[in-house]
Amino acid sequence: MPDRAPQPVDRQLPTEEARDLIALVRDITEREIAPHAAEEEEAGHFPREVFRLLSDSGLLGLPYGSEYGGGDQPYEVYLQVLEELAAARLTVGLGVSVHSLACHALAGYGTKEQRADHLPAMLGGGLLGAYCLSEPASGSDAASLRTKAVRDGDDWVITGTKAWITHGGIADFCTVLARTGGEGARGITAFLVPGDAPGLNAALPEKKMGMKGSPTAQLHFDGVRIPDSRRIGDEGQGFAIALSALDSGRLGIAACAIGVAQAALDAAVGYATDRKQFGRPIADFQGLRFMLADMATRIEAGRALYLSAARLRDAGRPFSRQAAMAKLFCTDAAMSVTTDAVQVLGGYGYTQDFPVERYMREAKVLQIVEGTNQIQRMVIARHLAGPETR
Repeated sequence: MPDRAPQPVDRQLPTEEARDLIALVRDITEREIAPHAAEEEEAGHFPREVFRLLSDSGLLGLPYGSEYGGGDQPYEVYLQVLEELAAARLTVGLGVSVHSLACHALAGYGTKEQRADHLPAMLGGGLLGAYCLSEPASGSDAASLRTKAVRDGDDWVITGTKAWITHGGIADFCTVLARTGGEGARGITAFLVPGDAPGLNAALPEKKMGMKGSPTAQLHFDGVRIPDSRRIGDEGQGFAIALSALDSGRLGIAACAIGVAQAALDAAVGYATDRKQFGRPIADFQGLRFMLADMATRIEAGRALYLSAARLRDAGRPFSRQAAMAKLFCTDAAMSVTTDAVQVLGGYGYTQDFPVERYMREAKVLQIVEGTNQIQRMVIARHLAGPETR
């Protein structure tokens, strides 16, 4: 059964331009994304043509400066665009978030020359990015990564393996964190690597329980040679750059989670008002009405939390703690709401005739990516009580 079109969210947007932007996104999702989401996810089809359309429409560079082809939009607006895209199809919403994450290092820490050389194509030239931090043996403990970059004259030679890479094998460029110095966070440097660089090869995509249309794969760097002009920031600055990117990326995951939850709620409400038992719609029964009310409340609370963190970011204020809270709360809310949506539909919810089982499978990964929710709790606690004592 095709996905039910999501109900428009009554959004608080700062400008008329932002309202027009959301209207454009809704038009694209209704015409180009939602009608094909279930079929393409089941087939494992990545909608590269949709990402080209988003790029042509100026939607792949929204939070970046217009001087390099970006949209000059505040995070408050950008995240609501992500939510709309994720409600239609998480593969698209999360893909845009990962692409923005891959652009963050160059946009924030690159030289003027580097930005002029690369950002226009990355933000509006149809390119798609990947973010390469995690490795097979260093996920949550990212500072222990082992991929090495060794200086060779005016070049760097990168060797190692990255894991769990969204867009692995199809990305046009990769932001890569590699070890250039000693152990720990201070020995890591960031690089911008072309997706077709000699020696860069992708393993077969992982077989996942959800998001089958979004390729996730290991990337093997076998002596990949790049010039020093593709080093981003100073040597040893890479881990700080990565943490900065993740603070923003966690807000993207939070927005995507609320999008999935909203789609699940819309499906549940639609079913509950149509389905009749004992001579009346099941939405008339108090137990189910209360369940829908709780689902809606979690969604509104999550949306308010990620927008509050986004407004701090837009104001130039610290937002790391709030980003961790938003990622934690919104993804837990998505898991809860999608599970309840399956319950509302009963046996039908457990079948692929309705989209809620897919939403439930997709929500699970959002509790894991870009820092598990256990890591988010550690981040929040450190802000409250300081580092753990050893």
